[in-house]
Amino acid sequence: MVSAAMMVATVPVSDLARAKVFYGETLGLTFLWENPASIRFRCGDKSDLSIFRRPSTVPEHTLAHSEVTDLESEVADLETRGIEFLDYSEGPLRTTGHVAQLGPARAAWFRDADGNTLGLRQG
Repeated sequence: MVSAAMMVATVPVSDLARAKVFYGETLGLTFLWENPASIRFRCGDKSDLSIFRRPSTVPEHTLAHSEVTDLESEVADLETRGIEFLDYSEGPLRTTGHVAQLGPARAAWFRDADGNTLGLRQG
């Protein structure tokens, strides 16, 4: 049954080698395996992220986010690794120090080299 199965987010990338460095070394995800078309990483204890090669497309929404316990610490750590966070000052999202309040939760967003939006969320 689908409700009992692990769900894996899949993110399109144009360059697997570049994406392998970004997701594995920059974000610190655990490499699991690769084939000529895709690479799989472990995220936390029981989630996976798959990146797959395809022509560049840029979705207008967040493709995946990580649930964290200390958002500001994670943002600061990723900034030291060269990640540039997105800031919003118009519309429903407004960020202060790269962080937006979303009801009881807080979140921050950044992009990979292909322009895919990824996020961090606490709460």
